[in-house]
Order: sequence, then C-alpha cells, then structure tokens
Amino acid sequence: MRAALSAVALSAAALSVAAAPGAAQPDSVAGLGAFAKGEPNRGLAVVPLTITTSDRRVHRYLVEVAATPEQQARGMMFRTEMARDTGMIFPFDPPRPAAFWMRNTFISLDLVFIGTDGRVRGIAPRAAPLSESLIPSDGPVAAVLELKGGEAERIGLRKGDRIAWPRAPLGAAGRGR
Repeated sequence: MRAALSAVALSAAALSVAAAPGAAQPDSVAGLGAFAKGEPNRGLAVVPLTITTSDRRVHRYLVEVAATPEQQARGMMFRTEMARDTGMIFPFDPPRPAAFWMRNTFISLDLVFIGTDGRVRGIAPRAAPLSESLIPSDGPVAAVLELKGGEAERIGLRKGDRIAWPRAPLGAAGRGR
C-alpha cells in the first residue's frame, strides 16, 4: 500500500481518510468503537444518482449520502440486504485518497472511486463481506460509491464512465427515506 495512504478513520465498508505520510494505522482501528455499535446508519439524506456507461445507457439509483465522519465510519455496516437500485455515496471535500474495508459489512459491495470530474477512476468489484483487507483508491477521489456486489459488472461499468448526483455542501442535504 502506498505510504501516503494511511488510515485514521475507516468506513462503510469502512472508509479510511488520508493522514500525514507515514502515519500509523490505529491498532485494529480501535477508535471505530464509538461509531460502530451494531446498528446500521439510519435517516441519511437520499439523493438521485445517475451512471452513464460508455454505451450511453443511463442507470438510475437512489443513494444515501454518508456526509459526516460518523456516517462515513459506519457506512453500510450491519446491513443484511440491499436493493439493486440503491447505494451509498461518500463525498470528500476536499478530494483525498480513501480506502475501505468490509468489517461488520454482511453484504458484498462494489466500490466505485470517483474523480473530481465525475468520472470513474477505479472499481473494486464484489468486496468480500467481513474482510478487513483495505481496498484503496488510486490517488485522491471526490467520492466513493457503494453499490450492491455485482452491480458494476451487470451494467458494464468501466473506468471513465460518468457519475452524477446533487453535490450539496456536506451535511446540507435534506433528510430522506
């Protein structure tokens, strides 16, 4: 793993926010205890998101917005099901390197790393439930999208495809669901 990418908080599949180069990773990410007590995120804002693939097909989703550090730390943890047309987006302002793990995540997820231009920079398909292996972005990203495992393959998602969603200031989106 790149030295510049060090975990200080993990999320949803658990997010790690970039820290200073060479910073140590917390022991078993012990600081997550306050965020992950066995209950899934509830009451997050829900926004429409579209993915336009290279074949010009438009795929529509309703995604929850994990805007705060606490929401991002919990992400999709403790959920046992997920509809195909839903997901969760983790916006970063400013953009930064990110890494996810699957601790306490009981469903397989596709992780989609999104650049500042709204284009797919990378895809980690079918992340294994409960894995503590880090899944890092390849450099700074503006957001990470989590979809049901296998969804990226089903729609033919590729690097360079376009993703669009309302980018309200963090925490400013209305409540959903």
